[in-house]
Amino acid sequence: MEVTDPPARPSDDAGVNPVRTLWLLSAGHAVNHAQAALLPLVYIAIIAEFGVSVASIAFLAAAGSFLSGMVQLSYSGITRYLSRRTILSVGSVVFGGGMAAQALAPGFVPFSVANIVSRLGGSPQHPVGNALLAEQFPTHRRGFAISAHIAGGNLGTVAVPLLGAWLINEVMGWRLTVVLFGVPAILIGLAMWVLIRESGADRAAARAEGSVRQAFGRILRDRDLLLVYLSAMLGGGGRGLGVLNIFVPLYLALVVGLDALTVSLMYTVLVIGSVPGPIIAGWLSDRYGRRPLIVVAYLAGAASLAAFVLAGSNVAALWLAIVLMSIFNFVESPQLQALLADLAPRGIRDASFSVYFTLAFGVGSLWTAVYGAVIDRFGEAQGLPITFWLMAAAFVAAAITVLPIRVEERIAGQRADDEAAAAERT
Repeated sequence: MEVTDPPARPSDDAGVNPVRTLWLLSAGHAVNHAQAALLPLVYIAIIAEFGVSVASIAFLAAAGSFLSGMVQLSYSGITRYLSRRTILSVGSVVFGGGMAAQALAPGFVPFSVANIVSRLGGSPQHPVGNALLAEQFPTHRRGFAISAHIAGGNLGTVAVPLLGAWLINEVMGWRLTVVLFGVPAILIGLAMWVLIRESGADRAAARAEGSVRQAFGRILRDRDLLLVYLSAMLGGGGRGLGVLNIFVPLYLALVVGLDALTVSLMYTVLVIGSVPGPIIAGWLSDRYGRRPLIVVAYLAGAASLAAFVLAGSNVAALWLAIVLMSIFNFVESPQLQALLADLAPRGIRDASFSVYFTLAFGVGSLWTAVYGAVIDRFGEAQGLPITFWLMAAAFVAAAITVLPIRVEERIAGQRADDEAAAAERT
């Protein structure tokens, strides 16, 4: 017997508090990203303990990203029957539990299983969370809301490089550290269940729109949505979290040969920009347009990646490149997500976000596998620099893909739809 949440009426807004929703989602996202930032440090520790190669770590990261990305496609259907609150709460508990379970692993294979289970539990955070924010915030505040959600997640990464390195190397080792980082996700999942409320307007609109198959058909016929997806997949090649944060510490430690403290400091500076950058970019995109900002972020991010490789072993030049990557390489993803929220009609919003994150973080994660193959083929000394040139090329291609999107007329149409829906609820 199938168990579903009771159908929600579009007019039922009782208890909905967008700001509270944003705070809880941002807190959950902070824990999500804190764990993502911790894992590269854990990977360095288990390379020696489990006797695995850098290529093996790259393949594990790619597998986790691919599977957690692909499962996000299912939320286009699940959200028609279960509330977003339910999906987010359960996912957060599984995410934290999987993270903590890594501590019990006697070898690389069981560690990988727990790692991937944790990644699957965290998979609702982006598609379901952003769709909920898009429902609760109007168009003219949507860029800021989604960017604040992303920045809240990035906030969880800022203290982790130094704190995580200290905990792993000086205090408790990597096993107790992953437990320490897993528990907050479980607690936040329970808080989401108790405190988040939603109107169900999007769920009702999705059911009225037709079947999931019809929603996908409409997406496939939408040229602008397809261009957003393509840009996201290409941009995944150099994205700040999920790609850059994995390979930068490895490059600095294994190719440049910097000491652990300097690597941790550079890693910290790299992720610091991921907090104010998206918020400032969201504020600018709400006022001056999403497309110009996305293109600038892509091109400047590509230039910063090139500068990073060209710096060689020059520590001052490496610091400059780290700062530039910190400013630009964490900005494009939240603005693409805000652009998607503007372009996608209400009735296919959940399906649009599910497809987006499946492609951006599922198919897009294959970049990590490609980089792992490059490193395996050419070795760490030559393969790691090549990966950064590939990242830069991917960002340039992603910028070109954004240019033909018909942004202004689509946003005007969605703003009119949002205002009409708000008038109906009042």
